[in-house]
Parts: sequence; C-alpha cells; structure tokens
Amino acid sequence: MKILGIIPARYKSSRFPGKPLVMLNGKPMILHVAEKAAEALGADNVVVATDDDRIAHVVNEAGYQTIMTLDTHPTGTDRLWEVAQKIPAQVYVNLQGDEPLVNPQDIIKVANLKNEYPSYVINGMSELAPHEDPANINIPKVLVNSRNDLVYMSRLPIPGIKSPGIGKPVYLKQVCIYAFSYADLKAYGEMGKKAEFEAFEDIEILRFLELGIPVKMVHTQANTLAVDVPEDVARVEQAIKQTLS
Repeated sequence: MKILGIIPARYKSSRFPGKPLVMLNGKPMILHVAEKAAEALGADNVVVATDDDRIAHVVNEAGYQTIMTLDTHPTGTDRLWEVAQKIPAQVYVNLQGDEPLVNPQDIIKVANLKNEYPSYVINGMSELAPHEDPANINIPKVLVNSRNDLVYMSRLPIPGIKSPGIGKPVYLKQVCIYAFSYADLKAYGEMGKKAEFEAFEDIEILRFLELGIPVKMVHTQANTLAVDVPEDVARVEQAIKQTLS
C-alpha cells in the first residue's frame, strides 16, 4: 500500500513570513519535519508541497522531494488535492510544516488507522495540557462519541458547561496529522468553496462533515510544539535540544 506523506509549506504567512525556512538549532524547520516524516514513512514517500522556489531549493538540496503547487489554495487540504492529482497513492498523510517535534510513531498510527477505517478521514487528538485554556480560540477543541467519531470541532470550549456544579469535562484538542484517500480529497477539492461552518470556525476538517464523510479521531502524543510566531522559536529550539540529550 502506497502511503504518501505530504508537508504543505507556504512562504507567505501573515504572522511569520518565511516560517518554513526559519533556523532551529542550525537547520531549517521544514527539514526537521521532513526528517520525522521520513523516519515514519521512508524518504521516498515524503514530499514537500510548496508554492515558493526558496523552500523548494532548500528541500531539494537536502535530498527530499518537492512538488510546486498553486499559491491560491484556501486551505492546506486543498493543496493536498492538487498533489493527489499528480502523485498516486492509497493513503495521503498531511503533516504540518511548523511542528518539528511531531512523533514519527503518531504518523504511522494515523496512517494505519486509515487502512483499518478506509471510509473515514483520520485525524489526531490529545487532551489539553493543564496550562492550556479551553477558551483559547487558537486551539480547535474536539467533541467525539464513544467510538471516537468526530461529532464537531470548534474554537469555542466544547462541550459547553451550563451548570458548573456537575464538574468539568475532559477537553480534547486537534493534533494536525491527517490521513485521506484520493476519494476524500477529490470530494473536498471539488466542493470548490468552504463549508459555512468551516468558514466560521476556520477549521478545514469540518468540510468533510458537510460532505457526509465521517472523521475518526485517534489519540496521539499529548503535546507537540508548533512555531506560530517568531517568539516561539527559542522555546521550540530548547525542546528539540531536550529530545536529543
């Protein structure tokens, strides 16, 4: 079974232009992610999807594959659909280019679950850490049923609490490792626009619920660190050093 790991990488970013090429302990961030993906899937099964020649040059010089994509995609999943039309595979695994500490075992776990549940889109999740605020709109919260099927995902705290006296729920958050089939991506890309609640929440996975494609959530490593803004760089560099010590 062909499993292709795809790392979308845009140079333009409103909060951090050129983010994929930021140096973390002497190495561009995109290469940290590519190495973790290669550890899980093999380097021949990893491709960086980018719209920028600077990113492509760095990735190619390091020996990894790139594919040039349009710069007009509204979401990373739309970018994956472009890649899927050019590179055949049974499973496409989407990895975030700004999470250099992604666990290779989680990549394998998500890919394997897609094989087990081929009619589902697969997405990672974990419990919120004690220091994380459920009201933080930068953290998509996940609501699942007893079978870990996605019921809804929101930037608001879900489930809501009407009566605080009944206790506090265990809040779950999205971990951005996804697994899709070609048919999943085709339906997503050919919809041609964001679903209404996808646009309100700015959570692209919600388009699949609009399309009637179920999403199976899977528990992954509790916490990965992302580089969202320049201020995150020092913290992530320290975390990388700790994993190497």
